[in-house]
Amino acid sequence: MAPRLLPTTMVGSYPRPAWFHHQLNGRDILEAFKSAHHVEAFEDAVRVVLGDQEEAGLDILTDGQMWFDDYTMGIGAFLWYWFERIHGFGSEKLPHPSRDKARGSDAWLLDEIGSVAVKGPIERGPLRLAELYKLAQRNTSRPIKACVGAGPIQLSTCAQFLGGPVTNRYELASALSGIFTAEMLALVEAGCRHIQYEDLGAWIPNLTGEKDVKWVLETVNRTFEGVEARKSWHFCLGNAWGSRNHGLTAGGYKKTLPWYHGANVDEFVLDFACREMADASLLADLPGDKAVAVGVIDVRSLEIEQPEQVAVRVREVLKFISPSRVTLTTDCGMKQLPRSCAAQKLRSLEAGAAIVRRELEGG
Repeated sequence: MAPRLLPTTMVGSYPRPAWFHHQLNGRDILEAFKSAHHVEAFEDAVRVVLGDQEEAGLDILTDGQMWFDDYTMGIGAFLWYWFERIHGFGSEKLPHPSRDKARGSDAWLLDEIGSVAVKGPIERGPLRLAELYKLAQRNTSRPIKACVGAGPIQLSTCAQFLGGPVTNRYELASALSGIFTAEMLALVEAGCRHIQYEDLGAWIPNLTGEKDVKWVLETVNRTFEGVEARKSWHFCLGNAWGSRNHGLTAGGYKKTLPWYHGANVDEFVLDFACREMADASLLADLPGDKAVAVGVIDVRSLEIEQPEQVAVRVREVLKFISPSRVTLTTDCGMKQLPRSCAAQKLRSLEAGAAIVRRELEGG
C-alpha cells in the first residue's frame, strides 16, 4: 500500500479471541507448536486479529501479541515472556524489590508486577521474534510492526540478584541490551521494516533520579545500534487494569520527553487520549528528525469514541506538528478490553483520521 497522510496503527497487544485458550506457559514456541492443535489455533487467532485491523482500515498492523500468556497485570506476559526465555532467570514470581516504598494504587501495581530472580549468566534464549513476525506477515499483505518489549531497562528494575555474575540493574540492562539487539537484527533480516520498542525505562529516572537519564539514553541507543528499520519507542502512561502509575509517570511527557530527544529512534509513540491530549504543545519542540505516533484512542475506557471525537483529538495535535510527521494510534495496548469494544475503537480511529485527511486535502 502506498503511504498516505496520517497513517493508522495500534500499539501492540489485542484481546484474544474468546475461543483461544492455549497458553505457552514458558515454553519455546517451537516446542508448543509441536502440537498441531496449538499451532493451528495460534495462527487462526493471529488471522482474526489481523482481520479486525484490516476491516478497520489500519495501515500498519500488529499480531496482537497472541504469544503473551494470560498472566496478571491486565496485559498478560508483558514481562514474563522475556524472563521465561532468557537464560539466567528463575521461573518463580517474587515480590517486587521496591514494594515497601510504594504508596496508594502503585503498591497494588507492584504486587501485580512482582519480580524475578537473577540466578546465573544472562544469555539469549528462544525468544523467536523473527519466527513470530514471519507467521503474522504471511497472513496479510499490509506491513506488520513488531512490538519488542518490555525492554532491558524496565526488566532490570524487576529483578532480585541472587546469583552472579550479574549483580545490579545496570549490569543486567547491559546484558539484556545485546539480547534485544540480536532479536531486532533477526527481525530486520526476516523482512520487518517497523519495530516498536516497548521499554518503559524512559520513566525510571522519575523514581531513581535524573542521574539515570544518561544511562537510559545510552542503553536505548546501544540496543538499536545497527537496526535498519523504522524505529519507534513507546512511552506507556500505564495500562494494567487502568492503572495510572502515579509515581512512575509523574510529570508526564512534558517533563520526560525532552530528556530523550537525542534517542536513536525515528518516532516516539505517546499515549495522549487517556489525558485528553494534555501537553500536546510539547510536540512543537520535537527535533525535526523525529516523528510521533499519537494515541487518540483511550484504552482505559470502554467508551467507543465517535469519529468526530477522534478528529478533535487529531486536530489538537496538528496545531503543533506537521501532519507529515504524525501517525495515529491507540494508547497503550488493547489486550484487556472486550474484543468487540477494541474492534469498534479501531474503526473509530480510522474514521476519525479520514475526517481530518479530507480537511487537509480540501475534500
